[in-house]
Amino acid sequence: MNSYDAVPPRLHDLVLRGGRVLDPETGFDGVAEVGITGGVISAVSPEPIVGRRTLDVTGRMVAPGFIDMHSHSHTIAGHRLQALDGVTTALDLEVGLSPVASAYREAAGEGRPLNYGFSASWAQARMAVVGGLLHGGGFGAALDALGNESWQKEASARQVDVLLEVLRADLAAGALGIGVIVGYAPRIRPEEYLAVSRLAADTAVPTYTHARHLVDQIPDIPIDGAEEIARAAGETGVHAHFCHVTGTSRRYTDRVMALMERVMAEGGRVSTEGYPYGAGMTSIGAYFLDPDMLGASGLGVGDIVYAPTGEHIADPARLRHLRAEDPGGLAIMHFLDETDPQDQALIDRTLLFPATVIGSDAMPLTWLTGPGDAHAWPLPPSVVTHPRTAGTFSKVLRRYVRELGALTWLEAVARCSYLPASILQDSVPAMRRKGRVQVGCDADLIVFDPHTVSDQATYRQSTRPSTGYEHVMVGGVSVVQDGEVCLDAMPGRPVRR
Repeated sequence: MNSYDAVPPRLHDLVLRGGRVLDPETGFDGVAEVGITGGVISAVSPEPIVGRRTLDVTGRMVAPGFIDMHSHSHTIAGHRLQALDGVTTALDLEVGLSPVASAYREAAGEGRPLNYGFSASWAQARMAVVGGLLHGGGFGAALDALGNESWQKEASARQVDVLLEVLRADLAAGALGIGVIVGYAPRIRPEEYLAVSRLAADTAVPTYTHARHLVDQIPDIPIDGAEEIARAAGETGVHAHFCHVTGTSRRYTDRVMALMERVMAEGGRVSTEGYPYGAGMTSIGAYFLDPDMLGASGLGVGDIVYAPTGEHIADPARLRHLRAEDPGGLAIMHFLDETDPQDQALIDRTLLFPATVIGSDAMPLTWLTGPGDAHAWPLPPSVVTHPRTAGTFSKVLRRYVRELGALTWLEAVARCSYLPASILQDSVPAMRRKGRVQVGCDADLIVFDPHTVSDQATYRQSTRPSTGYEHVMVGGVSVVQDGEVCLDAMPGRPVRR
């Protein structure tokens, strides 16, 4: 070929040069150049490529941004905190929101640093249909009503029909499946859960379940929470996603995981999810935080910390007072002791189970003084949350890759990105372009230092951002650059079915 016949090299908008690229789908793990053009990955090449801008990321990992399937952190400030934990897509699938069209419209109007999406909320639909409560109001309204007994009662056949119609409308509006927090209304008829699962199966979307109690915890429960999920997967064919397994199964988690393994071996479509902490967080008015119910959950009053004051609850009288006064107030529940080798080993076994994806269960930010400011950054010390909001994904990388060597970098990144995308992609084709570092995929990318990536948040300092992320890009736009949040960046886009 003569020189004048040569095809000029493609000019990419941005080139990431010299990094160790991890692509979980193909198993690629090696040094390569990554080109980004128009928000899309335009090259992954072992040879040099040309860009209008070039970032030298030698010695760093280049990986798909993390997809958090379980995030209740819906604000701009909450998204920034998660961006510094490597998250590029934050989805609320366990609780979800209803009406979902309003949720998407509000997020789009305000702008978001990260991609966002919601399931159809069985709970909020039920609050309206069965409880007669206002339909909607966002996640805050759902928290406030979680402990309201009006929506937890048994539904009539007519009410179930109306409930299913509400969920069907939310699915038509783009909801990413159905979130079913049956653990907050555990006395409902199992037939209702099956009907919801059947709707999801018929619509080809997953369910995302906060399971009800196990028979080991409450012998007269209408159905064992884990068996219910297994039964629904078998009878309806639905993809049943079991949220935060240790959060509900506690010291019976091994039994539950063995059941899920058996269901998978028999062809059932189930997946599991976990976070690397021994404490959960929810509204203090939740059904299972009633003083009379704590024993069934393996909790004592002193295991509950009321987030707005930081107090360990002193006695049942104080707990009842707070539940009445501030039912939507957030509380931490210490159900496993992370300093106890046996409890920590239980958490480890769950997170290392082959089908487990990482989901943070990130919580809203609680402002201890004055009204909340969704745009505040850096967050002041008067803002608290659960440390999982800030550190889940980085703790997984630190503990299971760097410290224990139980996972390779590629395996850990897969649990945080590719595997969540795989759960969603059959019903959400857009997810086929996420969780991967391949030409044509969305440029939702993270660049991190494998030697320093780590969680920093603790139960006492719950909003300390994770470290080690030099660049976080959403659709090719930097939301974190040189380790600092880009305050004017709002590239997040809705993820819809």
